[in-house]
Amino acid sequence: MDANDLIKRIRRIEIKTRGLSNNIFAGEYHSTFKGRGMTFSEVREYQYGDDIRDIDWNVTARHNHPFVKVYEEERELTVMLLIDVSSSRLFGAVGEEKREMIAEIAATLAFSAIQNNDKVGVIFFSDKIEKFIPPKKGKKHILIIIRELLDFTPENKLTDIAHAVKYFSDAMKKRCTTFLISDFIDDSDYSQALTIASNRHDIYGIQVYDRRDTKLPNVGLIKARDLETGATLWIDSSSKKIRNQYDKWWYDNQQKMTEALRKSRVDFTSVPTDEDFVPHLMSLFKSRR
Repeated sequence: MDANDLIKRIRRIEIKTRGLSNNIFAGEYHSTFKGRGMTFSEVREYQYGDDIRDIDWNVTARHNHPFVKVYEEERELTVMLLIDVSSSRLFGAVGEEKREMIAEIAATLAFSAIQNNDKVGVIFFSDKIEKFIPPKKGKKHILIIIRELLDFTPENKLTDIAHAVKYFSDAMKKRCTTFLISDFIDDSDYSQALTIASNRHDIYGIQVYDRRDTKLPNVGLIKARDLETGATLWIDSSSKKIRNQYDKWWYDNQQKMTEALRKSRVDFTSVPTDEDFVPHLMSLFKSRR
């Protein structure tokens, strides 16, 4: 991709996703992802109904009548985006390519975060950690993230969610609101890593999939290539047995993902590439309230 095309794509995604975060997600994001503590704001005179535990006894003694401490919610959060950049995200048969939708979802979440003065960081992963962008604030930082979402080329092609989650847990000691965005096509067991991470962090799973991931069409003899391993084979898609085997593979993958996320107490949503992702994210936000 040349520089001019990249700038145009960055601008297009910025306009679309910033508009979504401004007009749709601002209130949902703020009400769902609240700060995790209370910070001292000021003291004021005691009023009927105030909790006596909030009385500031030092100020009360100086003024000879009661004053209470006033607290406000500590709003600033750290938001981490764990983005799957394995080669299976390049697949696109119905709607957008998975990588395009992943970029738009991640950018929308990032713009929503900075509107609430939150820090945003990113971990790109395949079967290794491809890139770590430390959390920061500001529009300039978000545009850097969008550029990487669109133009980043990973070194490896496979997927290892467990490794990515373990790295995230080790790297981020402070509690984070975290979005794991992937197609979740991964043969490894990531349940334990997610369980450990979710004990410290608020984690949400967002599966982005193509409808052709879910079902093999009956179109006769086709040549298929695994985007992650590069392996190719001829498949007789007219065979009901072959199609049933493919259906079972997808069903088993979904069952594994659902069980792992629920066991880890991770709320999640699945977004097909031929649908608007907004209702899916809205539903995910509301499920956590």
